Amino acid sequence: MRTATIQYFLLLLLPVLLSACRTTAELPPPERTLDQLRRANAYFMEKWPDTGKRIVTNKSRASNIWTRAVYYEGLMALHRIDPQPEYYKYATDWADFHEWDLRDGETYTRNADNQAAGQTYIELYQIDPQPERITAIKASVDSMLRTDQVDDWNWIDAIQMGMPIFAQLGVMYDEPAYFERMYEMYRFTKEEHGDNGLYNPEDHLWWRDADFDPPYTEPNGEDSYWSRGNGWVIMALARVLEILPESDPHREEYIKDFRDMMAAIAKVQREDGFWNVSLHDPTHFGGKETSGTAMFVYGMAWGINHNLLDRSTYLPALTKGWNAMVNDALHDNGFLGYVQSTGKEPKDGQPLSYDKIPDFEDYGLGAFLLAGTEIYTLELRSR
Repeated sequence: MRTATIQYFLLLLLPVLLSACRTTAELPPPERTLDQLRRANAYFMEKWPDTGKRIVTNKSRASNIWTRAVYYEGLMALHRIDPQPEYYKYATDWADFHEWDLRDGETYTRNADNQAAGQTYIELYQIDPQPERITAIKASVDSMLRTDQVDDWNWIDAIQMGMPIFAQLGVMYDEPAYFERMYEMYRFTKEEHGDNGLYNPEDHLWWRDADFDPPYTEPNGEDSYWSRGNGWVIMALARVLEILPESDPHREEYIKDFRDMMAAIAKVQREDGFWNVSLHDPTHFGGKETSGTAMFVYGMAWGINHNLLDRSTYLPALTKGWNAMVNDALHDNGFLGYVQSTGKEPKDGQPLSYDKIPDFEDYGLGAFLLAGTEIYTLELRSR
């Protein structure tokens, strides 16, 4: 009787257990994903109603620095799937305030961080082609093309901040010179910065800059592969490949690097769906981290949507990652927890928590919006 009773209760519990498994193993319906994106974005827009307000942390910074530029990349992605007038106005108000120029009005900067706003300026120009919208960013990049210097991207974050702009301008003006210089700068970062380049072709991951290539190691003796740093490269490759012509001679190399990185990233995902800040040393400030996780989820979803990654291989990982963020990091009011503050390595901005506000809330949200829009597209295609 006892055995029969246990079996009876197990049968009663089976539907509940299966439902719980589906909850963690399946993506939410697209309507819920869109609601989550709207909620996260609304939190930020309500907190920053003045798009020109300077950002004050340890010092005062203009509101078109790289952190805010990444947010607007995410906002433009959200606008593509949910074209609300207030999103477009929020972006154009920001660009208008800065007169469509780069950080602090420095048009001829070579610093990719300070050029990053140009990605959104160009997207807004494509919606409404007013010449002043791209005058500064085109002048900035054109000034770089008039030199032979290709070593500007000496930290891997710069690949994401600057590389897509070259691809955008190359397509807009049908000018291969932008594509070629973009590749020369990417290759120099990959193969020559530091001792032998910042990319490790054995592990298929990147050191953040020359300070972290061997003999530098993490406490467990492994190489230092910072999560968000590698996330920046993933984002850059996805955004460039979406723009770049199929005929570009370097396209296959970008695709190979993207696929190799995604395979390496998938191997080190945490059981809870997040990624650690230190990809090869889970004991070095191990724990949930949202910004790198969002970037990896974005890359996986984008790769599946563009037929560059195998769906059956990567869908479980991206599902775990997305569900982890929306269930464990996204607050009811739209705030994102577990976002590492600005920095360049795992120890920066620690410790993280569900409630801790990072020094900048914008770039983590930008990555989350980019990931969510690709998840939304993937969900719609799965119906």
